[in-house]
Amino acid sequence: MKIDLPPAMRRAARQDWRAVGEIIGEAFRDDPVNRYLFGTAEGVRSAMMVLAHHVYVPVGESYLLDDKGATMWLPPGAAPKFGPWPQIVFALGQLRHGKRGAMKRALHLASLMEKHHPGEPHMYLFAIGTTVAARGKGVGKALMRPMLDACDRTGTPAYLENSNPANHGFYTSFGFEKVAEFEVGPDGPLMAPMWREPK
Repeated sequence: MKIDLPPAMRRAARQDWRAVGEIIGEAFRDDPVNRYLFGTAEGVRSAMMVLAHHVYVPVGESYLLDDKGATMWLPPGAAPKFGPWPQIVFALGQLRHGKRGAMKRALHLASLMEKHHPGEPHMYLFAIGTTVAARGKGVGKALMRPMLDACDRTGTPAYLENSNPANHGFYTSFGFEKVAEFEVGPDGPLMAPMWREPK
């Protein structure tokens, strides 16, 4: 899918995984679902670093806007490949930085997400985030727009799971609609799958 990028935005190369992981880790450090899963800001950061390094940068399409924001997408037909080594690295990171039971909670949520994931081909937004300093400055909108414009040109739907109710308005402003809601674990926060038809 051809994407028209603004001057400050670029597709992340394999060696950019640290930059992507750091930005997403900072953006999600207080996210309700991720704090429930991993328990600490460092646990969240560790998880995002592994996912950026082993899944979304090499397999999907990740983008950086200067050093202020990042996204992690999977195109239609791409599947996250979370093999034995990434799982070991992920688990070691949680043993060191996360709260007890983090790996079990993460695996449970992964199965729930897979259960709710739509079968129709789509662009999947795993994460979009900005640094704390860049919040409220239009960085998130600038990151989102090029991919959704490309989806509209090609007639491709988009899908995400919203892990923070505070972001509902941001996603609906781009045409995403909540299609379900589920609890991520016992007494855990809610996650809301959202779908966007191309315009």
